[in-house]
Amino acid sequence: MAKTAYPEAKNPLILRFHRLMDAFAKSDDERDFYLDRIEGFLLFIDLDKSQDELDSLEKEFEQHGERYILIPKMTFYESKKFMEGFVNEKVYDIDTKEKLLEIIQSKEARENFLEFIYDHLSELEKWQQFYLERSRIRIIEWLRNHQIKFVFEEDLDLTKNLIEKLKKHLFDSKVPRDVSAAREAIDTKSKVYYSNEALNPRPKRGRPPKQVAKVELEPQVTIDIYTTVPSSARHFVYSPEITSASGVTFSSRYDTEAELLASLRGSSRVKVDERLQALSERLESLRHISSRLADLKEMGPEGEEKLIRGAVSLGKEQEEEEGKKGIMGVVKGFLPKKREKQAGKEKEEGQKVRTTKTVTPIRKKPGGKKS
Repeated sequence: MAKTAYPEAKNPLILRFHRLMDAFAKSDDERDFYLDRIEGFLLFIDLDKSQDELDSLEKEFEQHGERYILIPKMTFYESKKFMEGFVNEKVYDIDTKEKLLEIIQSKEARENFLEFIYDHLSELEKWQQFYLERSRIRIIEWLRNHQIKFVFEEDLDLTKNLIEKLKKHLFDSKVPRDVSAAREAIDTKSKVYYSNEALNPRPKRGRPPKQVAKVELEPQVTIDIYTTVPSSARHFVYSPEITSASGVTFSSRYDTEAELLASLRGSSRVKVDERLQALSERLESLRHISSRLADLKEMGPEGEEKLIRGAVSLGKEQEEEEGKKGIMGVVKGFLPKKREKQAGKEKEEGQKVRTTKTVTPIRKKPGGKKS
């Protein structure tokens, strides 16, 4: 089968990293995702589509199969490596580490792992950062192996309008001056992904920057502009609006973070109720103490003296009571059976002493008289 002549892109493909990250997380034995080599759009083979649509897409793959790259499946072994890597590198509490390693070996490890992480907010931020970094390396390595010239849109320091112009003029030779300059910029940027540091990022050295207040900026999301999508593939284009790593759940069961959180709330409702009950009891205890202190405060200095005298007398009574008991009293208290046995033995010996008489032998004097 002869290869189809496709238009050639005049600049690196502008890919959405978070979309790729999401597709890599959801790709498994039941779901297939493909990346288009020509324009960089994603396809999700949704089996819920009509049979005619699926048959039409199958013909497209048979005729132009070289155009699409199957995104690798997230196997159990790979997901386990992700989780174990995080536990061994980023979790420092011994109890938390042991619990997570136990979860990883259980059934439905990914969902149970996420449930535990979302229930421990101190670990959640570390996990999202770790998952982002590891996914980035994995995706870059995969794109490099398939010799795709690309940049991630999230890494570009260009205006939204200019990025959309680049997408619109992807196959045009003659372009406005601003688009030409932007092409040179992203061409230079694309070479960074093929450097050694892209797969082995080094920690930054030197003095850390001064801590400044972090300003949350609204992420700029450009529209999707594709001009060569076959009609048979249009219904399968995968274009979720994911703007941050937190939107990628690492779970093949839940499509969005909102679905994951809703599920976690339902499963942890009992835990929440127990915590609320414990908190309510503590608050009630604090109210009781507060009211007692308020009553003593109203009494003035006499109330304070009364409180001090009561505390001192209570302490003396406890000390005297403990002194009377002594060490043997405490030990006997812990050993009631031995104490009862010893008391019975002493009573029995006392009775023997009281009932025993000394019998003097009777001797006869010479002559037959008793002495």
